[in-house]
Amino acid sequence: MTSSRRWMFSSVRSRTGLSLDEGENPFRRRLFSSFRSDRRERRSEGEDGVEIDKRRSFSDGGLETNKGVFLPGEDQQDMGAMKRFSTLFTSFRGKVNKDRTSKEPDLPASTELSPVEEKAKEQRYASGQFFFEYLVVVRPKKTTDGIYEPQIIYQFPKKDGMVRFQREEEEKTLKALTLFCFPEGVNWAPLTEYPSETFSFVLTDVDGSRKNGYCRRLLPYGKGARLPEAYCIISNVACFGLFSKIFDEVEQRRKISMAMIYPFMQSLREAAFPAPGHTVNIKSFIPDRGTEIISLTRPTDSWLEHVDFSTLFRCLSDEAVLKVFAAAVLERRIIFIAEELGTLSQVIHAVAVLLHPFIWQHTLISIVPEILIDVIMAPTPYLLGVQKRFADQVTDQTELLVVDLSEGRKETFIKCMGDEDTILPHKLKEEIKQALSAKNENSSLEELNRVVPEAFLPFFIKTVGHFAKYIVRHGKDKRGEFQPTNFCKAIESKSTRKFVKKFVQTQMFDLFVQEMEQRPVSQDGTGFFDKKIAEYQKKMREKVKKH
Repeated sequence: MTSSRRWMFSSVRSRTGLSLDEGENPFRRRLFSSFRSDRRERRSEGEDGVEIDKRRSFSDGGLETNKGVFLPGEDQQDMGAMKRFSTLFTSFRGKVNKDRTSKEPDLPASTELSPVEEKAKEQRYASGQFFFEYLVVVRPKKTTDGIYEPQIIYQFPKKDGMVRFQREEEEKTLKALTLFCFPEGVNWAPLTEYPSETFSFVLTDVDGSRKNGYCRRLLPYGKGARLPEAYCIISNVACFGLFSKIFDEVEQRRKISMAMIYPFMQSLREAAFPAPGHTVNIKSFIPDRGTEIISLTRPTDSWLEHVDFSTLFRCLSDEAVLKVFAAAVLERRIIFIAEELGTLSQVIHAVAVLLHPFIWQHTLISIVPEILIDVIMAPTPYLLGVQKRFADQVTDQTELLVVDLSEGRKETFIKCMGDEDTILPHKLKEEIKQALSAKNENSSLEELNRVVPEAFLPFFIKTVGHFAKYIVRHGKDKRGEFQPTNFCKAIESKSTRKFVKKFVQTQMFDLFVQEMEQRPVSQDGTGFFDKKIAEYQKKMREKVKKH
């Protein structure tokens, strides 16, 4: 039986027509009042005395732990501002659900399955082998008030057999998704032209589990003025490029008929999700074209499959990217501004991946909704994406980096701290620039996925790659203990030592070291970063021998 879940929508949008009292939004006021200024989450003990491992993958809006979702700087008992936001948003979703009285159209029913087939599928889904959980198509519809409200016009598969409270929870979640697909809310009208755009977001459950949302907004095929549609896929899988290709196929079938989407998505849902570097072939029939084989391939490096570096380097020069990287590596407040939702989500996720093997542990919201725009005033570090229309509110802030990604901009950095160009050691910074010169405007995604990591990963190898030597264990099965003072003293270069002394104070380094301290001795040297360090050290030894 499907369990009831409550999701935190960090990038979810609310319609703009909510009632205000003299210009003040009580929902935003309550949310922002919950932010606290304490900057870092320290190591803590669980109730049973077992230390909690807090290092988790980043997601929109919150740090994930096995205790739930909270903002860094919050203690574990009240779970932080975003946990409270989850509660607030749940009641808000209920209000939206209650306020809507128009009946939604009947949704296409999925194929009936036998109990044995259904059980097998549920087991396969539970093991994470499904491509996606469901697909919804959302379109603004005119209400009796004369405004346009986004509503679901298609869902696949339509889940049956749920008890009442489960069905109510799913309805609230789906209605929240409609607000995210159309963050502009009521500000819509029929159009004759509209550029297609694809963007992503993350839903984080209170138990730390994640689901990824992928959206493509476009103008459906036809003549005359018409309303745009949004296709939204919810999946356990983080693989932006793969789902973009799936959207291409869905879009082609939508031009023929909405009914053509169903057999393709059914075939996709029945297919086993490929391992990194492998391909799955999907058979699909299209009138006038016959049966086609659609190949879907996952990147070999799974940590790169949710990122598209091309947008980042199209919007910013190599020098500008290094400036952003410098601010991010010291966990500063960074805001990106653009009008396109796809640009914001792709750039922010790309910047976060530049930090690999370290993980951004603070607030990350790829597209900040208008109802939560006050989050820009939070004193804690963040990576935020803000639409151009809200730029004036952003520029009122101080002590942050504001990056304009829009075309035709007068300047790239609207606001900065002033020291971003001096954060990185000069020699290492030049080495990154030299490595990035191997790409060009025509570089493919595969080439960028090779060149960009090869440019930034050596920076961390050369600055903190000696960390393992300074984790001391007093016994084979004992937990290691990191020695930060000796670790910093071991660095010969003064400029590098100066940088590392700041970097070791960040939460991303602190939690990385915690994981290394807790790692069993048998696993030392087996991780991705460990292997890259060993490769570099071997190369250096060979270089010394030659001279």
